[in-house]
Amino acid sequence: MAELSRAEVRTLMAEVLTKQGKTLPESDDASLDEIGFRSLDFSELALKVEDEVDEELNFDAPGLRAIRTVGDVLDFITELLES
Repeated sequence: MAELSRAEVRTLMAEVLTKQGKTLPESDDASLDEIGFRSLDFSELALKVEDEVDEELNFDAPGLRAIRTVGDVLDFITELLES
C-alpha cells in the first residue's frame, strides 16, 4: 500500500474537523468525544486517506470500537496503511 505518514494523516484529520469549525488538538491523548469527532468524521477521514493512497482501506467494525483518542485514530490508520 502507498505511504502516508502519521503527520499527513493528522493533517487530513484536522481538515475534516476544520470543515465543521472545530480544531484538532495538539495532543494525541485528546478524547474524540471531547473534540466532537464522530463515526461519520472517521468515514470522511478514511475516504480522504483512500484518495491520497489510491487504494481502499479494509477495516473491521470491532477494531473501530476500540478507538477513543486522536492517537488511536492515527495508530489505526497507520497500521492499515502498513498492512
